[in-house]
Amino acid sequence: MKESIAELIRKLISPSQRFELRKVSAWLRDILGRACFWRWEIARFKLREDSTFDILYVGRKAQREFAKVLLGAQPQVADSQLKVQKSERTVLVSEVPTPGALYVPHYLSAVVPLSRSLDEITARYNTELRRNLRKNRLRYRLKQALNDDEIESADREMLQPYAKARHGSAASQIATQEVHRVAKVAGRLDLVLLEDQVVACHLGCVITRAGKRYWSTVRFGYPDSVFTDTKKLREVNSITTFMALEWAIENGFDYYDIGTCLARPDDGLLEWKRRRGGDVDTLNNHGYLFVRLPKVGAAQFLWETPLFAVEGKHLTLHLGLPDGPSDEEVANRYREMGFGGLYKIYIHYAKLPGEELLETLRGRYSHLKSPPVLECIQST
Repeated sequence: MKESIAELIRKLISPSQRFELRKVSAWLRDILGRACFWRWEIARFKLREDSTFDILYVGRKAQREFAKVLLGAQPQVADSQLKVQKSERTVLVSEVPTPGALYVPHYLSAVVPLSRSLDEITARYNTELRRNLRKNRLRYRLKQALNDDEIESADREMLQPYAKARHGSAASQIATQEVHRVAKVAGRLDLVLLEDQVVACHLGCVITRAGKRYWSTVRFGYPDSVFTDTKKLREVNSITTFMALEWAIENGFDYYDIGTCLARPDDGLLEWKRRRGGDVDTLNNHGYLFVRLPKVGAAQFLWETPLFAVEGKHLTLHLGLPDGPSDEEVANRYREMGFGGLYKIYIHYAKLPGEELLETLRGRYSHLKSPPVLECIQST
């Protein structure tokens, strides 16, 4: 009886409404987790040993290490050894909103709009990537994993080992029953074959948001023989992503979501996905850190640690322009930050940038149909 009621509810609610319900449910779980104030702490740490800024963290103890990773912290002295600096150069990072704080998402998706042809999408790939695809694509094929043995083998030999290889013992593994559910009900699990050898797998699901259909990567997986060989992994990874893109186009999807990664502008994985046409999107994000910039030196802090932030339904990027770096150094610093999907870019400056530099920065987004607005904010 329970199954029949659940099935009836599914028929009455549209896919877009189900997506919104899942989003609200995840948001509520996140809020309830934050509400456990007895698990909170107040801690102080630095992102870099030589940084002039210190971070005052207020939130769950278990989330402190994640906050460090999200903000790009490097190995350094133990938190307890830090001396308290002047409050003017303290960055407040909290799990609850504070006045004037930036709403920094935990994760972002890289979403490729499929309103263009495959040739138009790949036209913006770099020369090496296009050459790799032309040379190797025909050697690979997809095979859907349909039976339990194939699904369990892919999970055991590719999904779990690759996640552990990338993130160590702290890797967030997908429960085996969830892999089965996605593979059989919510999406599909594809094995990637090079000739007759399985070299990768792709677990994906269908998401419908605001009436648009997304083919969304849940997880990539690779066997030990692939992910321990850097050159081979680079080739197979590119081919696997490209084949998922092809499949999404062939099956009439509006977008291909390459998957989630840390919402950190300097993150190499996010840049890798950007070079494959992925626009940043909060599609699968449900959590935030609230970052209040220092009273003194915000331009320098954001130069060291650029931040994404959400304003209403819009995604923005905050960059720093301290007094010191040349225009060429600034252009090089932000060379890889030409993300699509941004509403606005804030330039926090210590010295007003010249029009030539601003034009260079605008040029990072000139290929977009709707480039973001650049807004300059003076920093003390």
